[in-house]
Amino acid sequence: MNDLAPSRSYSRNLGLERRLAHALEGEVRFDAFTRGRFATDASIYQIMPQGVVFPRHEADIAATLSIAAEHGVPVIARGGGTSQNGQPIGDGLILDCSRHLNAIRDYDPEARSITVQPGMVLETLNARLRKDGLFFPVEPSTASRCTIGGMAGNNSSGARSLRYGKMVDNVLGLRAIFHDGEGFALGEGSYGDNGSPRAHALMARMLDLAARHRAEIEAIFPKVQRRVGGYNLDELLPEHPNLSHLLVGSEGTLALTTEAKLKLSLLPKHRVMGVCHFPSFRAAMETTQHLVALGPVAVELVDNNVLVLGADIPLFVRTLADITRGQPNCLLLVEFAGDELDLLKRDLKRLDQCMADHGFPDAVVEVVEPARQKPIWEVREACLNIMMSMKGDGKAVSFIEDCAVPLEYLADYTDAITALFARHGTRGTWYAHASVGCLHVRPILNMKTEAGTQAMRAIAEEACDLVRRFKGSFSGEHGDGISRSEFVEPMFGAPLTRAFEAVKDGFDPGNHLNPGKIVRPYRMDDRALMRFPPGYATPVPAAPALDWSEWGSFGSAVEMCNNNGTCRKLAGGTMCPSFRATRQEQHVTRGRANTLRLAISGQLGPDAFTSPEMKETLDLCVSCKGCKRDCPTGVDMARMKIEFLHHYHAKHGLPLKDRLIAFLPRYAPLAARLAPLMNLRDRIPGLAALSERWLGFSAGRTLPVWRRPWREIGRPAMPSDVQGDGRDIILFGDTFNRYFERENLEAAERVLQAGGYRLHRVEPLAGRRPLCCGRTFLSAGLVDQARAEARRTIEALSPFVERGVRIVGLEPSCIMSFRDEFTALLPQPLLQPFAGAALLLEELLAADITAGRTALPLANQAGRVAHLHGHCHQKAFDAMGAVEAVLRAVPGLDVRPIESSCCGMSGAFGYGAATIDVSLAMAELSLLPAVRQAAPDALIVADGTSCRHQIHDGAGREALHVARVLDLALGERA
Repeated sequence: MNDLAPSRSYSRNLGLERRLAHALEGEVRFDAFTRGRFATDASIYQIMPQGVVFPRHEADIAATLSIAAEHGVPVIARGGGTSQNGQPIGDGLILDCSRHLNAIRDYDPEARSITVQPGMVLETLNARLRKDGLFFPVEPSTASRCTIGGMAGNNSSGARSLRYGKMVDNVLGLRAIFHDGEGFALGEGSYGDNGSPRAHALMARMLDLAARHRAEIEAIFPKVQRRVGGYNLDELLPEHPNLSHLLVGSEGTLALTTEAKLKLSLLPKHRVMGVCHFPSFRAAMETTQHLVALGPVAVELVDNNVLVLGADIPLFVRTLADITRGQPNCLLLVEFAGDELDLLKRDLKRLDQCMADHGFPDAVVEVVEPARQKPIWEVREACLNIMMSMKGDGKAVSFIEDCAVPLEYLADYTDAITALFARHGTRGTWYAHASVGCLHVRPILNMKTEAGTQAMRAIAEEACDLVRRFKGSFSGEHGDGISRSEFVEPMFGAPLTRAFEAVKDGFDPGNHLNPGKIVRPYRMDDRALMRFPPGYATPVPAAPALDWSEWGSFGSAVEMCNNNGTCRKLAGGTMCPSFRATRQEQHVTRGRANTLRLAISGQLGPDAFTSPEMKETLDLCVSCKGCKRDCPTGVDMARMKIEFLHHYHAKHGLPLKDRLIAFLPRYAPLAARLAPLMNLRDRIPGLAALSERWLGFSAGRTLPVWRRPWREIGRPAMPSDVQGDGRDIILFGDTFNRYFERENLEAAERVLQAGGYRLHRVEPLAGRRPLCCGRTFLSAGLVDQARAEARRTIEALSPFVERGVRIVGLEPSCIMSFRDEFTALLPQPLLQPFAGAALLLEELLAADITAGRTALPLANQAGRVAHLHGHCHQKAFDAMGAVEAVLRAVPGLDVRPIESSCCGMSGAFGYGAATIDVSLAMAELSLLPAVRQAAPDALIVADGTSCRHQIHDGAGREALHVARVLDLALGERA
């Protein structure tokens, strides 16, 4: 056992850093902030590395290994950093293979094989293979961000392993590099085609080692499909073994993979799902083996914790409502796949009969439509994060996460584990792969305390005994890492453990590669290795500017990030747009949250929280609020950025550029009067360049054009004017539409009047400056000014809202402030009347049209196409359904949503000279290509001011607010 934990105090190894920087083409980073971002994975552990290397090619990896070996520094390979047991962290050099090493090297669709670099993301690979009717069938729930190299290292599997097996069953060969930089290859039927005498001799020794331990391997290795503990010596016993399989599951402790040749499978033409309802957890466990006998592809558990917690997560509410009937205790998701849909429907009937035969009639919800299946799998894949959304210090902790037992023992095993938790004063959460007896279970413990750590150790030891008694595997799919390497010897016995040590010593005699994992392990309960070591605390340097009581404190809100890396997904949803453009951990929600946590807990040095390095970490956060919706744990980075900027600018001052943006609502009335002068910047040559030099506004971006402002119709209203029949509306004119695009507000007035609404004009209680949501102040961290604007607005509108008037706005970032930031700025009693009262135009119309309260006389568009791009805040608050519904209410309009993340403009972000390139890169990921492909006569619809500006600049198309689309349809009718 490795009794010495790495110290948490580090000095920078300048000699090593200089040598690497000189020798490598890839980036080399040894600063504390970068190291901190790579000190954790999705486990409870944290070990600060000495440095991080981002290799560009195989030669960079070889050079890194060679130089590190000379300096006596270990090397740890890392992919997406989604491991749950501490595999890709350590006190050495981290090799981040995800940024650059993600290419396809060779592809043979006819042979159903493909060779990829280790940083290839699984979902990206399968998106490419789908065009040829193929896929790589090892599909863990982290498919949107896990890498092939990491999957090979952990011997990953997934929901459909019942049919397709684990990673080891789907790897044809590997190219790898020894600890000292020498390359070799291993594959089926040979020692590798590169003629490496060293690899040849080494594998001969490994074959002999396996042969000598054949009896122990056959007697002791668990007889369950899900067994990934130790090294795969069993794979060397067949007459013609695939020698590369010894490296699969070795967690980067033997050699570093540079290419993987994979076996592909035919993509089934159809999939269907039966959602089986159970009144108790044990009933589901007892029935699983009978459902598996029907020949499904997958049987996945969704337990009561997920059903309860998921019901509070907007992203999943609609899906859970669709698939549940009544109040089930838990669900089993049973999937059948094949090429004949009628046969699969017959399988669902067999499933229904099987459930009835075992006492559960009418307990299956059939899901045949692919569009309905997709969100169900998203809920299943998010089970871990849903469970981690529990607020407070007690969290569901991974350390006996994926023990696997034969199905005949599954119910008894789960009962025994539940009783074990009860003895230690806690309870557990269950989900995942019922089909193969590999249920993910996490007891709820407070890992900030010594008592929590002691309970973890006791539970782990007793669980290990239970797994042995039920003839199972302690490591079922997530590997050994730090959590479970200690239990290799109790599970496999001393002789096989010594054989595993001989494997390690044969490949890596100096212990240079990922030490402390699988053999000679760290102590799994060593608090010095943990994210929350003794003495850990997260005091904010000054009093928080925003209300964080929902989480308990600002520090607790930061700690909601469990590092699972959902924010690293490269397609679908919104988050994290800056990461999709840069592929850098610094620019992903997880990286920002980790950096904030380390800074406020004092682990990055004094004053780290308000340091320039912290600001650089958050600079590319565009406050899209995608994490608010897409992250099931509810990490709210947009709000955290406001809090940070408040403290940062209090210390360092507010730059002129930020001041101009923040105070825009204050000076806008005067600027509009001086519109000809204000608009000279983009008309006189040289002025744009000067504005870039002096203010930081990019010369490559036009600024909004000042116009004569919008004038609201009617006289100022009194509360007594309200009739209270649901048709009283206040059209809230935001700064951007009021002064730059008044035609949108004018169109909205005409649409609302056509719908039979009464518009009331409300003026501030004091002064003539229009009401404002404070959005621009928040973007600069000026919380006091934003609070003043919010209070001023709420006080002016409250008398009307209390009488049933609804507040309707056009700009999503503005109107959503009423539901979001206002709750962190103002006392709750002041906001109580506004619950549900502040709506986007499309939300109002969609609700009232559906309820039959209004109708618009819209002309038939005769098949005209409207391409719809959603503003990030519309997506974050689940408002896209409303805008789609309103557009679909236009007769003959063909509405086609654009699958896009953030447009990249994000308020003032896209105007900055330092950020315009990233802004455009975000837009080019999906939005701008889709707009360019649209027919010339098609409508481009975007409700965000920034979105419309980006589309204009990047694609030369005019995008319309939904109000103008509706107004045009009204005009055509007339």
